[in-house]
Amino acid sequence: MYAVLTAGGIPQPEDPLYRHSKGDPKALIDVAGKPMVQWVVDALNAARHVDDIILIGLSAKTGLRSAKPIHYLPNQGRMLANLVAGINKALELNSAIEYVLLVSSDIPAVTGDMVDWLITTCMETHHDLYYGVCPREVMEARFPGSKRSYVRLKDVEVCGADMNITHVRMATEHLDLWEQLIGYRKSAMRQAALLGLDTFWKVFTRSVTLEELVEHVCRRLNIRGRVIVWDRAEAAMDVDKPYQLELLRADLAKRYEPAPSA
Repeated sequence: MYAVLTAGGIPQPEDPLYRHSKGDPKALIDVAGKPMVQWVVDALNAARHVDDIILIGLSAKTGLRSAKPIHYLPNQGRMLANLVAGINKALELNSAIEYVLLVSSDIPAVTGDMVDWLITTCMETHHDLYYGVCPREVMEARFPGSKRSYVRLKDVEVCGADMNITHVRMATEHLDLWEQLIGYRKSAMRQAALLGLDTFWKVFTRSVTLEELVEHVCRRLNIRGRVIVWDRAEAAMDVDKPYQLELLRADLAKRYEPAPSA
């Protein structure tokens, strides 16, 4: 499977991460001694089920290290356009592919075994879209103080993962709606409102379970979707705020701490 890795975001002066990026892409912010995106590239290299990497928003001049081929594409200006460009590049490389892995560059704690688990789990079925969520208790046990935003449903509170899988035909269907949904990705209520007042009310009143909500949304969008519930938090632990950056810097620095002498 090809991995489409998005790294086009550049924090602006009003963004709290600007003082860390200083006008450069967010993906290049240092995390425990290397660019944030390099951690994700390392995870994709360690994954057995990932072939080439399609990297959007950076150039080869960044000097990223990868044993697997990296195909660099320029930033297309919008997230949806970046994803569509990545999927089209994957089809250019192999017209027979059905699925691609979509990965954000701001989840540096993810590892190769997590990538492989996602791919193996998703490919047990044949859906159009696989969307990952992480329960609140899993996130807070792994990253206390991460202050993620959660969707509160009847049976669970979840936040979204930043590593998902889609069928390639999703690059040509429902693009106007996907553009709006992605634009509201930080607000579950605004996303729900886009899908109709009934969807908004179900989420607002917490009168629907996770599975019921997935079934409702899939009917509304006319797609076959499957929710993937993570029992590990790293794929949903992205860097949006400085305190989350510092949390992950400290966490990942521990990976290279020397073992105590006997």
